[in-house]
Amino acid sequence: MARFSPPRALASASPGTGAAAARSAFMRARRFTRSSMIEHVAYDEAASVLCITFRDSGKYLYHDVPRAIYDGLCAAESPGAFFNAHIKENFRCERDPSRRRFGPGA
Repeated sequence: MARFSPPRALASASPGTGAAAARSAFMRARRFTRSSMIEHVAYDEAASVLCITFRDSGKYLYHDVPRAIYDGLCAAESPGAFFNAHIKENFRCERDPSRRRFGPGA
């Protein structure tokens, strides 16, 4: 089971502080058990960042994503098809900067 770590904006707030409590109120997450492509998603509403953990390639952050896109992804019959049609190549994306890389060329 892959472990989820929040986007940097959330991780930088100290637990128990007003900032952390305010940010956590805007964090939403969902695990997909029936998707062959997507394992887990989390959405930081305050930062408009969608974090998607793919089964084969790891975690990516998508920036400036509206809440409606997250809701649509969670409600989609096929999360992978929804991702390809509405998210991929439509939002600025970066590989999770905290991801540990192993092996040659990592």
